Amino acid sequence: MRFRRGARLDPSQVSDVRGRGGGRGLAVGGGGLGLIILVVALLLGVDPTGGSGGSDPYSGLDDQAITGQPPGQVIEECRTGEDANRREDCRVIGFVNDIQRHWASTFEQSNRRYEKATTVFFTDSVQTGCGFASSQVGPFYCPPDRRVYIDLGFFDELRGRFGASGGPFAEAYVIAHEYGHHVQNLLGVLDRVRQGATGPESAAVRSELQADCYAGVWAANAVKTGLLENVTQQDINDALDAAAAVGDDRIQETTQGQVNPESWTHGSSEQRRRWFGKGFERGRPADCNTFAGSI
Repeated sequence: MRFRRGARLDPSQVSDVRGRGGGRGLAVGGGGLGLIILVVALLLGVDPTGGSGGSDPYSGLDDQAITGQPPGQVIEECRTGEDANRREDCRVIGFVNDIQRHWASTFEQSNRRYEKATTVFFTDSVQTGCGFASSQVGPFYCPPDRRVYIDLGFFDELRGRFGASGGPFAEAYVIAHEYGHHVQNLLGVLDRVRQGATGPESAAVRSELQADCYAGVWAANAVKTGLLENVTQQDINDALDAAAAVGDDRIQETTQGQVNPESWTHGSSEQRRRWFGKGFERGRPADCNTFAGSI
């Protein structure tokens, strides 16, 4: 997988506040299981500091009040496909651009309007529309402020802590999954999981598997936007491996030494691989209805 040399990146879709957070502050959660629970808490619009869930403590505030800098003030060096091939942060910007081009086109075909979501790069901790979060939460999407948040150090953790093989397309999978939640938010799907319980057939798990499937749909159409030159089978293998690495069963086995399906929030390794694979094979969001039947 490589970006086209002459491709133009749009860094305005990313806000870079790395090194500008308030230190580690509140260490939210801890350990793989804590990561899973807290990602779901943030997904549901719950303040992880203990405030009331579902409210937006930042309604009426502008982007600068939330992220600490004006919108669009990002990495100026990330301008071309060559930059994306050379630097990880520029590569992630390229993925964000490609993913949003795809969904904008898909929405347009259905006579809908896609609203772009900003990705926020942060270090250690960040204040969000869902509350204060540390990097221990992992990458997440916050529905109230419609932003994707990621400490890029997570990609090292994905390899070292969760045992994924890594690779650029493993990173792409993570970003595409979070934008899958943004698509769900725009379509009203996330309303189904606001009161969802945990468990292997829960609405929370179904939502996460649908986001995996949406990530696969993007991967199947990624080259069509004109930013990427190609997507190889090895790229897809890296994405599938990353999906399996963050399955509930694998994380629970690693962190607790036992698996408890009743506490699942994201789905098993097999389910996550299968739904990403289904999205990639079919290439259509209509084939990602995880809310019907058995998963």
